[in-house]
Amino acid sequence: MSRPPDSLQRVFDNAFAAISQARDAFVPQIKPHEVGTIMNVSTGIAKVSGLPGVGYDELVKFPGDVYGIAFNVDEDEIGVVLLGEYWHLHAGDEVLRTGRVMDVAVGDGLLGRVIDPLGRPLDGEGPVASTKRLPIERPAAPIMDRAPVTVPLQTGLKAIDALIPIGRGQRELILGDRQIGKTAIALDTILNQRDQNVLCVYCAIGQRASSVAKAVATLREKGALDYTVIVVTEGNDPPGLAYIAPYAATSIAEHFMEAGRDVLIVYDDLTQHARAYREISLLLRRPPGREAFPGDIFYIHSRLLERATHLCKELGGGSLTALPIIETEAQNISAYIPTNLISITDGQIYLSPALFELGVLPAVDVGKSVSRVGGKAQRAAYRAVAGDLKLAYAQFEELETFARFGARLDDNTRKSIEHGRRIRACLKQPEFAPVSVSAQIAILLALTAELFDALPLAQMTDAEHAVIAAAANIPIEVCKRLYTAEKLGDEDRKAIIEIARLALVQFQPAPKPKPIAHKENA
Repeated sequence: MSRPPDSLQRVFDNAFAAISQARDAFVPQIKPHEVGTIMNVSTGIAKVSGLPGVGYDELVKFPGDVYGIAFNVDEDEIGVVLLGEYWHLHAGDEVLRTGRVMDVAVGDGLLGRVIDPLGRPLDGEGPVASTKRLPIERPAAPIMDRAPVTVPLQTGLKAIDALIPIGRGQRELILGDRQIGKTAIALDTILNQRDQNVLCVYCAIGQRASSVAKAVATLREKGALDYTVIVVTEGNDPPGLAYIAPYAATSIAEHFMEAGRDVLIVYDDLTQHARAYREISLLLRRPPGREAFPGDIFYIHSRLLERATHLCKELGGGSLTALPIIETEAQNISAYIPTNLISITDGQIYLSPALFELGVLPAVDVGKSVSRVGGKAQRAAYRAVAGDLKLAYAQFEELETFARFGARLDDNTRKSIEHGRRIRACLKQPEFAPVSVSAQIAILLALTAELFDALPLAQMTDAEHAVIAAAANIPIEVCKRLYTAEKLGDEDRKAIIEIARLALVQFQPAPKPKPIAHKENA
């Protein structure tokens, strides 16, 4: 055998000397761990004993990398809400304290991704890139750190932007019966944020996998996924995941808000969230109250929605706008959860089944819908036309009900009804087709100038599309003024109305020929 070169021998000697030195310097430390034991496991929860130092909301770890949140902290046991598949857990298994609360990954790396509330990717595109984590439960911004809501959040829907305006930093409830277009309004609003410098977070709570897949496909097809984060829990997930989903989504949105960005968050829907919390509470033997919901159900939603706000300039001036969705049963908006959320939010958009059946989509009931921020968060150009429009529409709805009795109507009443029908036709809008501000103003001004009144109702859709196309001809300086806080000048108003009038000339009915009068024979 040949002897290794001296240089190689020296390398080995130095390495072994360093290992020996490290071994001699190592002092083993005793680090205590609190280890508990599972007493029993049921649907989505576990009873654990032997963790005397655990705190409320602390994260605990089960075998198989399953985590849970300490929910009930009693003297001799704790009730833990499980956040994953628990079929392999059994009584007697060990439970470890983590010493931290539940947190979620945040940052720009989440944009365009579909994740669950634990931050695990669901889109098959590899791990989520993130360097920062935030707790899912965070205190809302103090009152002194907030600024008034003054900048509008355009939804692209004429009925909402004109009559029920939403501001950046507002909380606007969307409620109505099932399968009536609540999610469609939220998705339309997300689609309309393209090029508006608004990031979006869509939180699907306990939804069917097919519904979520359809929403994701729509956002991807329209190019909205680039500025959107989607947080998903499906109907077959444990109730604990559905419970933490909106809080995790809000922390993701808050990270962007605190960086000075404008953010829109959609909770779809909080009915499922309330049901998940009720299920957890009943399993943990918490005393039931009205409709078997626990007494703090109001608090879990208020502390969630209170985090939506507009921060003052000193803190970056970011905003978080919340659109919570609630499902009513048989139009009962006075049920427990809807009334709770109506009192928490800054207004509501109510969708009517009667309008839905008539084909008026979106089926927004203007009479029952309200924005408590109102014109403060609406562009001046809208304010100039929206007041007259809302009054005319409200009068039409009253007169339409009266006219059903077959009473003989005078000319003014008949004219008001015909005008109201044109307003209703103009407020109709197909799904996923948001309308720009300039096009909306052109349509609304044409309505107030009664340019549509002479047209047959059957031609209203084509006439409206003609006005939208003609809105591209509005001078650039006039368009700029539409997007500012300046009032709409008379000259600007006349210019826009003239453009709309020229677009509608082709739809004007031909004048009826006058009957020829025959002279009587003398």
